[in-house]
Parts: sequence; C-alpha cells; structure tokens
Amino acid sequence: MSHLPSLEELDQDGAIREAAENVDGDTRSAFLKKAGVGGVAVLGSSAFFGALPALASAGVAKSDVAILNYALTLEYLEAAFYSEAVAKGNFSGELGKFASIVRAHEAAHVAFLRSALGKAAVKKPNFDFKGTTTDEAKFKATAQVLEDTGVAAYLGQVGNIKSKKILSAAGSILPVEARHAGWIRNINGVSGAPAAFQGAKTKKQILAAVKGTGFIVA
Repeated sequence: MSHLPSLEELDQDGAIREAAENVDGDTRSAFLKKAGVGGVAVLGSSAFFGALPALASAGVAKSDVAILNYALTLEYLEAAFYSEAVAKGNFSGELGKFASIVRAHEAAHVAFLRSALGKAAVKKPNFDFKGTTTDEAKFKATAQVLEDTGVAAYLGQVGNIKSKKILSAAGSILPVEARHAGWIRNINGVSGAPAAFQGAKTKKQILAAVKGTGFIVA
C-alpha cells in the first residue's frame, strides 16, 4: 500500500492547524486529536471532517449560505487547478512545493465548506484550465492571479456576513489565501506585499473575472 501523507506532512506551514483554532466547540488540541495528527490518519479521514461544525444549519441567514457557496465555487476552482498542476505539471523545487502544499490547503477548504453547507452545497463545476497547469510560466502567472483574486473575494464579503460562525470560518481561510498570494509572488520575483492596504472586490467583479478566464466549462 502506498504511503498516504499525514496531516502534519500536508500542513507544513501550520495553516490547517491555525484554522482548527477557529472551530467552535473544540480546542485546538481536541480538534487535532480527532484529525489523528501524530498517528496514521490522513487529511481525508472521517474523523477530521467529523470535527467540523455544521455552519449552514437551520437559523443561518440565506445570504450567509449564499456567501459560503460563492466561496465554495472559488475553492473548487483553486483545488482543481492545483490538483491538475501537481498531477500533470511535474514542477520541481520551490514551485513544486508550493503547488503541492497549496493543493492540500485548497482541498481542505473545499471539504470544510462542503461539510458546513451540507445539502445546501453547490455542485462542483467542470473545468478546462487551457494548458495553464502544465506550462511553468503560465502556471506561475495564473496562480498569482487566482490567489490575489481569492484574497480580494473573501475580503469583499467580510462585511456582508451576518453569522459569527460563518465569519469565523471565512476568517480562518482568508489569512491562508493571503499567505498563498505572498508565496507565489515571491516565487515570481514580485513584491509579496505591494501596498500597505488591500482592496476588496465585489461578488459581481469576482464572478465576472472568473467567467472571463473560461476555466469553468459546465
């Protein structure tokens, strides 16, 4: 049987453990114990997902559920992008490490949001990344755009979220997306923090940008 990576191996920069601190009803240690850190459990274990809160339960505003589904759509795109890049791109060195770790993070984000939404979760679209996952230059450029877009998208919805639980969930993902953005910018040789403040983008702006890529085909 091939070796399956543990949560510790996947979470090399501590981002998933940071997110664990924001899960209601569990301390960090209890959450990670459920996830099997230090043992043979993997990120996809039922124990890990069983520890996540059902954020989209009865009583949560429909607008918050819509925001979660909006976030889930973006996370589907990023997770699929990095999964395909790791499978087909054969990137090495720092870029390969970036693709592999970010793939794990985005997969965790998708699982988190799907678990929170339950039956209300939107279905995963089909994607065509048009060669951007196999050409190194295109991959680096696209990854930077996607990560910058993700940060702006989450930031744009913070003020619209009504539930503290939803805000906590979104807040646990936003800093990780910002770290991804800074990391790929560093790889690309551009400033990781080009300004003292980060502007937000509306849902309409983000969806128009995503549509413009042509990556979502169905």
